[in-house]
Amino acid sequence: MRVTSPNTLGDYLRARRELVDPRDLDLRVAGVRRTPGLRREEVATLAGISADYYLRLEQGRDRHPSGQVLEALARVFGLDATATEYLLSLTAPRPAKQRRARPRQETVPAGIRQLLGALNLPAFVESRMFDVLAANSLATALSPSIRPGENRLRSMFLDPAERDLHPDWERAIGGMVASFRASIGTDNDDPRVAQLIGELSLTSEQFTKLWARHDVKALAGAPVQLNHPGVGVLDLRREKLPIGDSGGQLLVIYHAEPGSVSATALAGLAPGQPGAGEPGGEQSAAVSELAGGGASGYRG
Repeated sequence: MRVTSPNTLGDYLRARRELVDPRDLDLRVAGVRRTPGLRREEVATLAGISADYYLRLEQGRDRHPSGQVLEALARVFGLDATATEYLLSLTAPRPAKQRRARPRQETVPAGIRQLLGALNLPAFVESRMFDVLAANSLATALSPSIRPGENRLRSMFLDPAERDLHPDWERAIGGMVASFRASIGTDNDDPRVAQLIGELSLTSEQFTKLWARHDVKALAGAPVQLNHPGVGVLDLRREKLPIGDSGGQLLVIYHAEPGSVSATALAGLAPGQPGAGEPGGEQSAAVSELAGGGASGYRG
């Protein structure tokens, strides 16, 4: 099974074209348009190429446009640096296909495993496919789906508990799908990638819609809000740090502003802490007391 059709460049251009509002580019919109987004002729004019040439690109009849043409199209579509790099990679020469060896189990470096155990923050290691390869106890206390053997993308779409953990679930899954596409790049021949995308396409309508958008987002840290069933709302930062010579593994760490309500609640998730992960426990009472003291930014 293939993740995408052979015309990867055409699929991407079509998806991005349909997401651009002509009015955002000061184009006159007259009458009713049968399809959303820009018309092919408009894209071609804005990019400084002929309409026939752009049509050939979308239809896959020309798969080797110059970098200048692709960068012009990126400007029309308003792509950022990450998405532009992805667009350029779609036409980059790829090495001749070799017989793919049976996937071997990924190994987390011993030093990183030691670091996970030493950190007093939720932390885990994920693969380029978002498989959880290793996690400390605080990470699992933050979300039970953060444990070795689970896939973060699958959990976000198919695990109801994971959905409940994210107050803005729609935004969270949109960002995760875009980051996943950036992570796997153009390597669509990996059978594990094909299996995961196929499974989610069959089981989640939301995933199918998001995957069809062809969004690409950099793998970077970001603020995240979680609604933990034991300690309430947590306003955190999630950092994603690349692990050198690991084949794309990332060290993911959650942390809160020192002295904040969220930092207190996060510390209370540690195994053995009174009320850790239990609604109404001593930790929850401590958080409530701190919130009552005027801590800013707390939303219970």
